[in-house]
Amino acid sequence: MAPMDGGLERLYLARPRGFCAGVVMAIEAVERWAEVLKEEGDLVVYHEIVHNRSVVERLRAKGVRFVEDLAEVERLRQERKLAGTLVFSAHGHPPQVRRQAAAMGLNVLDATCPLVTKVHTEARRYAQEGYWILLIGDSADHQEVKGTFGEAPERTILVAVHTHVGKDPRLTDPHTVEVPDPERVVVLTQTTLSVDDTLATIEILKRRFPKLVVPKRKDLCYATQNRQEAVKRIAPHVDVFLVLTSPHSSNGMRLLELAQSLTGRAYRLETAQDLKEEWLWGAKSVGVTSAASTPEDLVQELVALLKAKNPGLEVLEEGEWEEIAFREPRPLSPGEVLSGA
Repeated sequence: MAPMDGGLERLYLARPRGFCAGVVMAIEAVERWAEVLKEEGDLVVYHEIVHNRSVVERLRAKGVRFVEDLAEVERLRQERKLAGTLVFSAHGHPPQVRRQAAAMGLNVLDATCPLVTKVHTEARRYAQEGYWILLIGDSADHQEVKGTFGEAPERTILVAVHTHVGKDPRLTDPHTVEVPDPERVVVLTQTTLSVDDTLATIEILKRRFPKLVVPKRKDLCYATQNRQEAVKRIAPHVDVFLVLTSPHSSNGMRLLELAQSLTGRAYRLETAQDLKEEWLWGAKSVGVTSAASTPEDLVQELVALLKAKNPGLEVLEEGEWEEIAFREPRPLSPGEVLSGA
């Protein structure tokens, strides 16, 4: 990256930013059990534990293996020594994956975020009560959407956020979605969506289905809401917004969209090395935030770079940190895995 012009005067750091409680729980569980089971062999994780390349590569360096299909576990068993424990990622997983793991005789460490598990529980309950489920999501391929949809696929219809209609043809337009029984319909959501856009989408669905049931407990997670609110607080004070996130992180990409809508100059980067000089031309102030799966050291590397290129840069932190922690998951036997399907 070419030297910057040194014109930045203030850097606003969003707070909260970075790791949420669910991500901390999942990463710490993988690190701990990789160490505990290292004499047995490598620990295997189903899907990336969180959507961040740096996190995944750091865990790979510790001998953790990631798979997208449990059939890969059999191949890895033949190629190298594996521990008999499989970790489910923080995003959740459909029941058929749980059943497949049980059939393979694997012990399971379920690192699904408890807030995602709550939505899964709601999907099962409403399906059993005869409701049709409208599941709002940003992509049919997102692991969280696949997991929730898998709880009741025969009674679930995927619905697009109203601002994303047409981006994924497998998601139905909320203005035109239909259900077999409009008298018994409930809405659930992916946990990492834009708060404002999701609420607007629910309002569209309410007008379409007057008897729509909206669960009392919000499905959008606290971390998603808090990080978006932090961006809103900072945006009026900055010329440019930088968002540290993987392109595969739903909550991170929603932060980027929000920052762009508020400032007109928002850019995504995964590490400080991705920063481009022209992004900051003419700017006096910059905002920085990071996705719930982005390590804090990557944020601090960016701050250090900006300070080095802009002598006298004032760094301001806005907002409060979260004080929430989730209990570490315990390993489940094949029988327990199956009973929870």
